[in-house]
Amino acid sequence: MSTNEGGGAIGILGGLEEALAAIEHQRWADWQRHLHAKCERLPDGSLRLPAEFVTRWERQIATAYADLDEEEKQSDRDQVRRYLPLIESALKA
Repeated sequence: MSTNEGGGAIGILGGLEEALAAIEHQRWADWQRHLHAKCERLPDGSLRLPAEFVTRWERQIATAYADLDEEEKQSDRDQVRRYLPLIESALKA
C-alpha cells in the first residue's frame, strides 16, 4: 500500500481516525457499564470492585494474548470485530 502524498495508506488511515475514535469510545463506554455493574456503589459515590474481579483482571493483565484461554481470546476477538467493517470499507476505497 502506498504512503505517498496523493492519499495512499496515510490518507486512508488519517480519514479513519474520527470513525475509529468513535468506535473506541463506544467500546470503552460499554466496558465502563460492565465494570460499574460489577461494583458496589458506596455512599460517597465511589465504587468498590469485588476481589474476585480484581484477581481475575490482574491475571488477565499479566497474561500475553497467546496464553489466554479460548474464552478470553474470543472476548478479545469480539471487541476487534467492532473495527473490522470500517477497516474493510477503507481498504476497498
